[in-house]
Amino acid sequence: MVTVGIDPHKHVHVAVAVGADGRRVSRPLTVKNDAAMIGVLLKWIRSVADGAPVTWAIEDGRGFARRLADGLLLAGHEVLWVPTRLMAAHRKLHAATGSKSDPIDAAAVAHAAIATPGLERHRIDVQVRELRVLVDLRADLVRRRTMVINQVKACTHLWLDHTPGDLTRAPGLASATTLLRASQMSGHVRRALAEMLSETAGLNQRIRDLETTIRDLVSPLAPALLEITGISHISAAVLLAEIGDITRFTTSAKLARYTGCAPIPVYSSDNQRHRLHRGGNRRLNSVLYTAAIVQKRFHPDAHELLARHEPTKGARGARRILQRHLIDIIHRAMTQDRASWKHHITQHQLAA
Repeated sequence: MVTVGIDPHKHVHVAVAVGADGRRVSRPLTVKNDAAMIGVLLKWIRSVADGAPVTWAIEDGRGFARRLADGLLLAGHEVLWVPTRLMAAHRKLHAATGSKSDPIDAAAVAHAAIATPGLERHRIDVQVRELRVLVDLRADLVRRRTMVINQVKACTHLWLDHTPGDLTRAPGLASATTLLRASQMSGHVRRALAEMLSETAGLNQRIRDLETTIRDLVSPLAPALLEITGISHISAAVLLAEIGDITRFTTSAKLARYTGCAPIPVYSSDNQRHRLHRGGNRRLNSVLYTAAIVQKRFHPDAHELLARHEPTKGARGARRILQRHLIDIIHRAMTQDRASWKHHITQHQLAA
């Protein structure tokens, strides 16, 4: 059995092959992150493994390594994701004190994969891959729109002593345009502000079009998830894009830890307490925070839960309890949606 640990980067990936006894079986390989990398890696590992089964372990930097993982999986190999913290722990165990390099990190990834059964395996889901691209694009457009709107408001406040209203909607843009035309300012300033307002209108339209596309894609994939109060189509798309196959989280507790909603025990002796987990996927944590705020306003059961815990835990502590409770509901809903979707695919294949 050979485990290949890979330390991914933007331009190159560094691979180290480790045997079942934990010893390196070859020199490290550095491969360019281009279209030929899969062929180079497979040719190299065939000469190294000598027919032994191979498992590929990649440090969990999916922005750089997703294409690599997809290529290896499509080539018929097993691909594992190793959390960065786990890799760092094994680097301290196996490397000299204070030493760090790409080959050392790659070897630590392989050692972590050998020592930790049950690591997440890479999967390819076409629908989730499409959603991930659209969700990331929407987030980028929203950031750009926020930047332009802030510039518009700063400039109009300087020249007009007035800050326009909500520029993400048509009435606010129309009001700002009318105010701009009636103001006394130089032609250069008026033209610059008009261009910024025009860019804001274009970004608004692009975001609305993306949201329509996302709604059409999410609706058949997550009907149970969308029934949860506080989970919009955009929130559901983020959940699907970040989590992917919900079956990789066998319990809701594992999902809670992944999202940063599971409190961390820090007690000793007779002093039992927990502290807030500041790690986890922050995008998912933001979705759960928003859902908790919405449920606080509109869901009677959530309001009752918060009222029960606020006297002892405070407002923030009670909200975190609600977020942890929402994880259980979301895990059940996504599991139900996954089973329904697989059944639909199976029936479609049988009919064909």
